[in-house]
Amino acid sequence: MNIYVANIPWKASEEQLKQLFAEYGEVSSAKIIMDKVTQRSRGFGFVEMADDTAGRAAITALNGFDFLGKVLVVNEARPREEGGGNRGGGRGGFRGGYNKD
Repeated sequence: MNIYVANIPWKASEEQLKQLFAEYGEVSSAKIIMDKVTQRSRGFGFVEMADDTAGRAAITALNGFDFLGKVLVVNEARPREEGGGNRGGGRGGFRGGYNKD
């Protein structure tokens, strides 16, 4: 089961996140998403648990849990939507920097 975790404190490590969820069952992986430019935590991540029952128990227990001073938001991760988001597209607005006359 893939679990989405939001409001992760910036000082938290992936190992600490893994240990928190390991209290409820086997954790396959724990990943905190990092900003590509600053290399700082973006405050959310994903935990993968081997067993769905353990994953649901972890979600129930840890949603609203105070972790290192911040209240976690924990729920089942939804599959990524293909082609979604607001990337690219028309930029409109200002066109050019010279007089075409």
